[in-house]
Amino acid sequence: MAKTLITRLCAAVFVCGIAGIIVTSIVNNNNALVLTFGGGMTLAAVVLIAINSVTNRERIDAFAEADAEQLEARIDALVAGGADEIAVRALVRDAMRLGR
Repeated sequence: MAKTLITRLCAAVFVCGIAGIIVTSIVNNNNALVLTFGGGMTLAAVVLIAINSVTNRERIDAFAEADAEQLEARIDALVAGGADEIAVRALVRDAMRLGR
């Protein structure tokens, strides 16, 4: 909910900033106002990047691959310790299904 609100506010700042730059350039060519609108748009862009990076819930593929390698090593250790490999892999499959 908050992410959507912030994203929409940033979009509104972008639209108003572009309109402000165009109007200011046409009316009186005031560089300070143009820079002010540009600075506001830049700040909105930084906020948008920050909110998207903080609220992103997907894991990087490299981390998932590392977790898979660690799980495989633990399975190999259990099998080397005398556990039935088919039963261990079935247990892991069931645990993954339950976790989803």
